Amino acid sequence: MGDVSLSAVSVLARLSSYGPDSPTSLAEMERVRPQAMASTLALLEQRGFVRRSPDATDGRRSIVAITEEGQAMLAERRSESVHRLSAALDECTAEERATLASALPLLDRLAERL
Repeated sequence: MGDVSLSAVSVLARLSSYGPDSPTSLAEMERVRPQAMASTLALLEQRGFVRRSPDATDGRRSIVAITEEGQAMLAERRSESVHRLSAALDECTAEERATLASALPLLDRLAERL
């Protein structure tokens, strides 16, 4: 599972959060070239993490959706990240954790704008 790139995980997270989408739209949202997105989606499809189906309104396009296997891999990745973050926070002092907590609203606003 660890050999899935961050960009691929980002695509899976987007599909998980916002639902099926076209490769073109995914490329635009991820700010990558369509060719790069095609490579990422091919890898994800080969691994069974996404599936393509024809667009019901335009047969020339395909729609990509995350599979149950993709959801499971994403949940495992998130769980690993939570454990690493927790271990890192355990090394912080109470004062440092309070400083981080007070910065969270600002970090949320920044993340929304990215």
